[in-house]
Amino acid sequence: MYKIISLVTLLVIIITVIPTSYSQLTIGEQANQKLIEVTINGSEKIKVKHVVSASNMPVSVNLFEGEISNLKVTDENGNEKLQDGLKAGILNDGYGNESIFLFPSNQNSIIEYDLEDISTLYDNLWTVRIAYPEQFSILFSENINIIFINNNLIHLEDKKGINVNGGGTMSLQYYANIPKVMKQIQWEENYFDVEVISNSEITNFNFEQESKSISFEMNEKNKFVTITMSEELLGGPYVILLDDEKLKYNKYIPKENHVSLTMKPESTGQITIVGTTVIPEFSMFIPLIMGFLVILTVPFMKKFSLH
Repeated sequence: MYKIISLVTLLVIIITVIPTSYSQLTIGEQANQKLIEVTINGSEKIKVKHVVSASNMPVSVNLFEGEISNLKVTDENGNEKLQDGLKAGILNDGYGNESIFLFPSNQNSIIEYDLEDISTLYDNLWTVRIAYPEQFSILFSENINIIFINNNLIHLEDKKGINVNGGGTMSLQYYANIPKVMKQIQWEENYFDVEVISNSEITNFNFEQESKSISFEMNEKNKFVTITMSEELLGGPYVILLDDEKLKYNKYIPKENHVSLTMKPESTGQITIVGTTVIPEFSMFIPLIMGFLVILTVPFMKKFSLH
């Protein structure tokens, strides 16, 4: 009984003298976290892992906001700490925000849990809304290689994930299944592949050499569309129009001499991508070639003319 009273008194003193932060109830100092890692694998559950440095003072660790399940706190040897009330405990501020209180320890502590309600799937697009006040990393499963952060396109390519420096709040989106369509453009004897990724149906896809443009019809609004093509076919800088109005877009270079342009029109209509350079017509060089040949031929003919 005396130990319990002493522990309660200690907690009251710590709560009184240590201010709270991040709008969550905390006890003791903020923990020094060696690693904060979020893993996304294309399902509703988001996995989170915190690695907390050993400390000779009581510390608190803020958990990510959301519905938490499968919470586990262990030491470096895998021994459970929540089962022993003198090693770790759970704090709740009454508003659904939880923290972990860790007693002094000479070992690192590992906190792992699932977030159940921050990821939603609608029309083949997962949306994850996530917030944390410290730097954390997000890892993705191998089948996720295109993501949108606050509507900005990121190609992961051979990268495993991203770092969120300084923490913050973000809206992260990615396709459940990438809706990819290849369009082939023939210009004289050359063929160019244009990759189109969008949940919206794309119709009337057309390339015009004369106006240096690619156009197509978007039949749904508020849908991402990404066009990846060779800069030899259509080079920048670019202007993108929705009917007659300028449309904001993001540009990304996926590989040498290629460009990805991503937009999210708020209404349906014709999208026109206008470039400043385009694959030249072969016919435009014929007069130049003929003139060059004449210049070379005249002196040659004079040298061997008949007398």
